[in-house]
Amino acid sequence: MRITQVKVRLFECPMPQPFHPTWQPLAATSSRIHVVEVHTDEGIVGIGSGGVPVRWEVAGLFLMGQDPFAIEQHVANLRSMAFFVGRPWPVEVALWDIIGKATGQPVYRLLGGGADRLKAYASTGELRSLEARVESVEQIKAEGFRAVKLRFHSADIREDVKTLEAVRKAVGDDMDIMVDANWGWRIAPDRQPNRWDLNTAIAAAREMERLGVYWLEEPLDAYDYDGLAEMRRHLTTLRLAGSELNRGPEEVRIYLEKGCFDVYQPDCTFIGGISTARQIAAMVETAGKTFTPHTWTNGIGLVANLHVAAAVDRVPYIEFPYDPPNWTPEFRDFVFSEPLNIDPEGYVHVPQKPGLGIELDEEKLKQYEQADTRRLI
Repeated sequence: MRITQVKVRLFECPMPQPFHPTWQPLAATSSRIHVVEVHTDEGIVGIGSGGVPVRWEVAGLFLMGQDPFAIEQHVANLRSMAFFVGRPWPVEVALWDIIGKATGQPVYRLLGGGADRLKAYASTGELRSLEARVESVEQIKAEGFRAVKLRFHSADIREDVKTLEAVRKAVGDDMDIMVDANWGWRIAPDRQPNRWDLNTAIAAAREMERLGVYWLEEPLDAYDYDGLAEMRRHLTTLRLAGSELNRGPEEVRIYLEKGCFDVYQPDCTFIGGISTARQIAAMVETAGKTFTPHTWTNGIGLVANLHVAAAVDRVPYIEFPYDPPNWTPEFRDFVFSEPLNIDPEGYVHVPQKPGLGIELDEEKLKQYEQADTRRLI
C-alpha cells in the first residue's frame, strides 16, 4: 500500500447563537472543522483533525509514495516539519485510521487497549452567570454525567468560588467537580490582565480543597515548571492537572522530573500524534500519575484521543466537551453520520469499526464544505 494524495478540507456549520468560551476574547459563531484526508492506492482513505490546522498539506511532500504503516519514520518526519509549519499531528491520526482500516481493527485495539467505554466528564466552556451555571450542571447531572468541569474566568476569584459553592450545593457529593483555570496559555489578543500569581493560585486551590474538587487545571503558565511544582507541594487532597497543549514528550518529562502534576492531559492532535501520546501515557503510568487526554478540538479530535485513552489502564475520566444549548454533540460532530453521546450510565463508548471508526455523512460534507479553502497535493 502506498500514499497517493494528501487533501485538506474545511467544513463550517453556523450556530443558532454565538458561543462565548471562557478561554478566548472572541465569540464563536460557527463550528469549523478542518479535515485532512490521506489517500492510498488501495482505495483506503484515512482522516484526521483537531490540533492547529496549519499547512497540513505540506506533509504530502514526504508522504507521497510512502507506506502508511511506517509510523516511526513518519512521526520523525512530522516532528521535523513541526519546527517550521506548525503542528501537523492530525496527519499522523489519519495514518492510524488507514492502518486500522487495512487490518480491520479499531485503533485502540492496535495500541493494546481493552476498554471499550470510558467514564465521561462534561467539560463546560461558556461564560455563564452563577444561576445559569447551576441550572446547566443540574441538567448535565440529570442526563447521566457523573462529573463536570467548571472554568474559572472572573477577575475576582471569589466570584468563581461562589459559583463553585453553589454548584457543589446543588449536585451534592455524588458528582465529581473539576476546575480549569485556563492560565496555561495566552490566546491573542487576550492579554490576560487577571492572570494568577503563585499566591493567588494557592489560595484558589485551598478553596477548591474545601469544596472537594477532584482536580485543578492550568493555574499557572504552562512553562512555569518551578511554580507548578511549588504549588503542588502545598496541596493535600486536590490533584493538579495540565500539559494539554504541550508540544512534545520532552516537556512532559520535565513536568514528571520536577513533580508538577498529578494528572497529565496531553492531546494527541497537539503533542505528536497517537503513537507519541501512547508513549507519554506509558511514561505517566510508570511514574504513578494519572493520564486523561484533552479532547476539546472537534469530534474527530475527541475520537482520536478516546482511542488513546482506551488503551491506557486506570483512566478515571475522558473529557467530553458539552455545554448545551450552544455546545452540543450535534454541533461538535456535525459532519458525522451520528454524533458521539454518552450512555445512560455516563460512559462514552469507543467506536468499534476499523480505524477511528468514524462515519462521515456525505450529504453534510457537501452542504458545509468551504470549497475555496481546499488544498491539494
